[in-house]
Amino acid sequence: MSIVLPGEQVPAQHVNLKLGPGLQQIQTRNDGTSRSAQLIVATRAGSLNHSANGSKWWIESNSRRYVPAAQEPVIGVIAQKQGEGFRVDIGSAHSANLDGLAFEGASKRNKPNLKIGSLVYARVSLAHKDMEPELECFDAQTRKAEGFGELKGGFLVRCSLRMCRQLLDPNHFLLPLLGARFPLEVAVGLNGRVWINSKEAKHIIAITRAIEAADPDGDSLDASGVSTLLNDLDGKMSL
Repeated sequence: MSIVLPGEQVPAQHVNLKLGPGLQQIQTRNDGTSRSAQLIVATRAGSLNHSANGSKWWIESNSRRYVPAAQEPVIGVIAQKQGEGFRVDIGSAHSANLDGLAFEGASKRNKPNLKIGSLVYARVSLAHKDMEPELECFDAQTRKAEGFGELKGGFLVRCSLRMCRQLLDPNHFLLPLLGARFPLEVAVGLNGRVWINSKEAKHIIAITRAIEAADPDGDSLDASGVSTLLNDLDGKMSL
């Protein structure tokens, strides 16, 4: 991990390269030749990160506003119905568009009837600085829902963008720790939103408190600290 500044070139290379927040691919032309080169540059200051196999690169920063990036999962709130689709609040500078046909098995006669305020777990299919982001509620490769779609019931937790990325890391301690204590359903959006559901309201409260306590922008508790917190709540609410 290294710190980069806006405009700085990043050594991101991979056959299936995917760029996340804070990175942009630009095309340059070499002097005296007709050949062009693809460069990856930083568009914001922060720490440069990449996946284990080097296929995904992104920049972590203290930004509170989500900047949409293609292929990222997000949790959105239906803000408006328009024509054949919906406008969705994903916490970015602009609302996103969600086509009514962008669901598994959807057709002109069979489209989801989402209401204002409904939650959806979606994937960013288009993200460009000069265009409004677009969403899909299915996996791009299988065309199956794969967990995407309307989120019914449950509770929406807002946390830092960094916390969301950590929750999607299979090596992070929090979700396995919570799953060992409570029956749990979770959807993590990289836009600072986490949807949780459990059998009892007191379990949802405990899970919410644990996520907020482990957030790097909050108390930043480790596994031991979260376990102590849950034990304290256990005594108060008889979890």
